[in-house]
Amino acid sequence: MVHVSEERFDEMVDDALDEIPDEFLPHMRNIVILVRDRNEEEPSLLGLYEGVSLTTRTFDHSGFLPDAISIYKGALEEFCQTEEQLAAEVRVTVLHEVGHYFGMSEEHLHRLGWG
Repeated sequence: MVHVSEERFDEMVDDALDEIPDEFLPHMRNIVILVRDRNEEEPSLLGLYEGVSLTTRTFDHSGFLPDAISIYKGALEEFCQTEEQLAAEVRVTVLHEVGHYFGMSEEHLHRLGWG
C-alpha cells in the first residue's frame, strides 16, 4: 500500500487527463471528474463512469445532470505498492473511465492499454 497527499493524487489525475488524445477533447462536455476515497457499494473499485455514453445518446439528450467519472483514491492506494505504480494505475483508470464516456467496450479499452 502507498499513500500520497490529496494534492499529489490530484496531480496524477490531472496528468492522466492531459494524456487524452486531442481529437477527443472537443467532445468532452457536461462531464465532471471526481476524486473520492472509495465506492460505498464496491470498496475495491478503482474508478466508475456514471452517465449515458456518447454513442448511446439520442439527438434530444439535454437537460441532464453532468455525467460523472469517480476516481477512488483509497482503493488505488491500497492496490499499489509504490508511487510510480500508483501514477500508472491512476493513468489507466482515468483513461479507462473516459473511454466508457466515449462508449468504448472493455475489450476495446484493453486493446488500447486502458484496461
